[in-house]
Amino acid sequence: MSDSPLAQTVAALQPRARTELAELVAFKSVADPAQFPPSECEAAAEWIAAALRADGFQDVALLDTPDGTRSVYGYLPGPEGAKTVLLYAHYDVQPPLDEAAWISPPFELTERDGRWYGRGAADCKGGLIMHLTALRALKEHGGVPVNVKVIVEGSEEQGTGGLERYAEAHPELLAADAIVIGDAGNFRVGLPTVTATLRGMTLVQVQVDTLEGNLHSGQFGGAAPDALAALIRILDSLRAEDGSTTVNGLTGDAAWEGLQYPEEEFRRDAKVLDGVELIGNGSVADRLWARPAVTVLGIDCPPVVGATPSVHAGARALVSLRVPPGTDAAAATKLLAAHLENAAPWGARVAVEQVGQGQPFRADTSSPAYASMAAALREAYDGTEMQISGMGGSIPLCNTLAGLYPDAEILLIGLSEPEAQIHAVNESVSPEELRRLTLAEALFLQRYV
Repeated sequence: MSDSPLAQTVAALQPRARTELAELVAFKSVADPAQFPPSECEAAAEWIAAALRADGFQDVALLDTPDGTRSVYGYLPGPEGAKTVLLYAHYDVQPPLDEAAWISPPFELTERDGRWYGRGAADCKGGLIMHLTALRALKEHGGVPVNVKVIVEGSEEQGTGGLERYAEAHPELLAADAIVIGDAGNFRVGLPTVTATLRGMTLVQVQVDTLEGNLHSGQFGGAAPDALAALIRILDSLRAEDGSTTVNGLTGDAAWEGLQYPEEEFRRDAKVLDGVELIGNGSVADRLWARPAVTVLGIDCPPVVGATPSVHAGARALVSLRVPPGTDAAAATKLLAAHLENAAPWGARVAVEQVGQGQPFRADTSSPAYASMAAALREAYDGTEMQISGMGGSIPLCNTLAGLYPDAEILLIGLSEPEAQIHAVNESVSPEELRRLTLAEALFLQRYV
């Protein structure tokens, strides 16, 4: 990495960055009161607000958003007449899943094999630490030459749209010349990457009912319609034989033009078991970044342990549908709901409820800010050229910001490279990536005048 004075300062700030990331990871800030107490999110938001105040931010506020969560805002004024840059991250995290499967406690930052492990270490508490550290480094080298706004969302992982609706109601709050979304990631460790596209997302809950109550499977099985069996058939209809997503009316044959994802590398990154095939058709990049993808996130049904010999009266599932740029998420939601209802066998009653939704996003990579970021990343990564990729995940706020501020340049960088295993057990962040991306962001801010 560059040995410039700024790079040396960024490196010297890394111990503080690790300490603060450990403090943030310790908050069990899953924005779902059914899983963790809201006090965990509230404490994380208070920690962030205190950190912003300590770093000289003005107008620091905890914003009560319409979905019942809080986002944290702060403003750091620069020289008169300077441009304004908005830095984004989120402090809410995915649940830890099976805590017994974690090698170290999920809410305790643990160093192992050159990485820091903990839920949210990469997605996206590490992104906030990246922003704070870049600003601190600049203050030691002549100050921050732009106005800086920081917004840290409290419910990004839930997709409930609180910050989007708040921003729409207060359009002046997040206005900026450039917006750096710190919630993406490099294509792999050591390869600087900006994300050009994001798939949108719709999340629905499907309830299937067939009987007034459960029945004895010996006495009634074979004639009584089983709601769980009906649900299984409905969910199976969402995939073709090769595993491709097949929602009636939704196009699924687009091609990705740009950086490709070799199948061997994907199998390794995804830890696909030997002998198990990938699903879908087309290139891996097509499947991840240019086409819709359905995932059954959960099913409410009796666990194997304690199950009784019963025909089930009702069953429920949570279904996620990722949609690529060019597809309206609201229209996709209607198509998905209609598909689920029409696929019901035996006249089973089906009710579909929308739980969350976010639009897809496409950035203008020809903008001057991208040229500035490319130069910053090249220096931070010792001459390695910036790559442009897509990302299969969703950041619903991006489209809202693009709509509110059509002249703003939106860039997506971050710490969620494949080894980070975000949303899975044993999430981690590379300290080397944190250091390099912090330097790149500092260089970008320094030169974006």
